[in-house]
Amino acid sequence: MEFIKENCGIAGVFRHKDASEILYLSLFSLQHRGQESAGILLTDGSSVFFHRAQGLVSEIFTPEIIHSLKGNCGIGHVRYSTTGASNEKNIQPFSVEYKGKTLAIAHNGNLTNSRILRTKLEKQGSIFQTSMDSEIILHLLVRSKGSTIKEKLAHALRQLKGAFSILIFTENEIIAARDANGFRPLCIGKLDSSYVVASETCAFDLIGAQYFRDVEPGEMVIFSDNGIDSYQWAEKTKKAHCIFEFIYFARPDSYIFTKSVYLTRKNLGVNLARECDFDGDLVMPVPDSGSIAALGFAQEKKIPIEFGVIRNHYVGRTFIQPAQKIRDAGVRIKLNPVSAVVKGKDVIVVEDSIVRGTTCRNRINSLRTAGAKRIMLVISCPPIISPCYFGIDFPSTQELIASTKSIKQIKDFLGLDGLHYLSYKGMLDAMLIPGENFCTGCFTGKYPVKPDTMFNKYQWEKSHGCDS
Repeated sequence: MEFIKENCGIAGVFRHKDASEILYLSLFSLQHRGQESAGILLTDGSSVFFHRAQGLVSEIFTPEIIHSLKGNCGIGHVRYSTTGASNEKNIQPFSVEYKGKTLAIAHNGNLTNSRILRTKLEKQGSIFQTSMDSEIILHLLVRSKGSTIKEKLAHALRQLKGAFSILIFTENEIIAARDANGFRPLCIGKLDSSYVVASETCAFDLIGAQYFRDVEPGEMVIFSDNGIDSYQWAEKTKKAHCIFEFIYFARPDSYIFTKSVYLTRKNLGVNLARECDFDGDLVMPVPDSGSIAALGFAQEKKIPIEFGVIRNHYVGRTFIQPAQKIRDAGVRIKLNPVSAVVKGKDVIVVEDSIVRGTTCRNRINSLRTAGAKRIMLVISCPPIISPCYFGIDFPSTQELIASTKSIKQIKDFLGLDGLHYLSYKGMLDAMLIPGENFCTGCFTGKYPVKPDTMFNKYQWEKSHGCDS
């Protein structure tokens, strides 16, 4: 995978004495969903405590800071920005003061009508503090009709288009909600007598919580001292779960959309092996996202699996490349070939996807240098031909290699002896959920939610992304 950046990760806890530690560990588990910034906001019933900063979760939340975050209810967020610039004012959870109380939001996804809504709200007198589309939701909430938070939020959510899994914080409730299509995952867990919410169930494993159920598409779940109140704010519509969550983004030890990521990813590798007639001396995954598919591929083909590249887990976000020679060798900084494994061998490399192709070409070149005899590349999804508008940072159509080159041209560009993509049918057949319940727009160019008329395609591609 060529370092595609994800939407974001969100977590919440209601009425637990160790709320700050729970949110810290939950965000740590969700770090793969956003490495740019993180924040936690908590209340003890009388005061609100928060800390937000740029960096990784483990860097931001020292033991002293975690201890200073008092309270038993709160929400947290890890962020990668695409909608909204990368600066401190855009770090979530985003909070405002409304009628003397704190109101806050943590958002995963991307609104496709954000410009129209923002323009409308500004004409009505709203003053925005950030460039995030998440802030739009709070402005709509405080302006919405209704006498209760449930009614006001439902009215606000019905004005949104696109993808959103959100947590709303009030000083008395935590509210979880998903868009009507259910693009992004959101799970509910139980910990002791309390409830927790997270983007993926891997967060529950670390804190010792039991997975309870998902927040359903179009559902709002309110956690208060009266218990749980579930409300279907949107009419039933066609589900459009992001299929790329299974292919790449979610952690393999998670359940998302109620299904195992590990088993689904392994199925992708099995189907890839059944479609592909390549033979070789060894199967080699590109760690870490290609590893599970490679296992399924190797087992189905009955070819040994070897780790022909080793990942350096200690490369940070701020790695400095001081010299041109080091920059040219950048591909080996994170993934270094093992010559003893690949030298003189016919190698089948398993990747989850190809986006621009430049990083992949560098990796193939490094395997050649390490002595690989023949290199066949197999991809556990179909060619990506269109950008994502619902929270994944795919580049514009012109930058996607599969939208401008044929399979043979891609093979030649990458310097391969063979290239095979998993078919669209093979991808859907690997899912543990019926295929019609997925958004596959990045593979087909057909999207379940269309942009507003004020956007042309170029503008939308330039402004797409997760808010988060």
